[in-house]
Amino acid sequence: MKVLDLQCTHGHVFEGWFASEDDFQDQRMRRLVECPLCGDAEVAKLPSAPRLNLGGPGAAREAAPAPPSMPAPDPGAGAVSAAVLPPAALQAAWMHVVRRVMAQTEDVGQRFAEEARRMHYGEAEERAIRGQATTAQTEELLEEGIAVMPLPLPPGFKGTLQ
Repeated sequence: MKVLDLQCTHGHVFEGWFASEDDFQDQRMRRLVECPLCGDAEVAKLPSAPRLNLGGPGAAREAAPAPPSMPAPDPGAGAVSAAVLPPAALQAAWMHVVRRVMAQTEDVGQRFAEEARRMHYGEAEERAIRGQATTAQTEELLEEGIAVMPLPLPPGFKGTLQ
């Protein structure tokens, strides 16, 4: 199994697991490898150091560097603090938020505008929903005083998030 560091044309870095280099190249050429953040299929392999197991099980753990930790958010700092976070930390934070949204909302699909109106006008029980709406539908909902927030998701997010 080969674990590769990959990057899309938008600079998002992610990891991919492949049976071999040929498998990676085959999937990349067929545009099956996509960035999990933006869905971009233009993916390049980044240089990476090989992992060598030269000792017992404890030696590999001791030699491995600790993963970078994300700084704790400062509630008083506002959006300005995001500008100083490294791209990897921003990606991790965005993935965390998306996972929470996906786990804590009901997907109503194309019925989003209709269902949001039904809840707003008391015709359906209020609950956290997500789905698809056109720009025109979103503007109409906002004009009616119905709070909505676009959250663009790449196609890979429509299924199970790992």
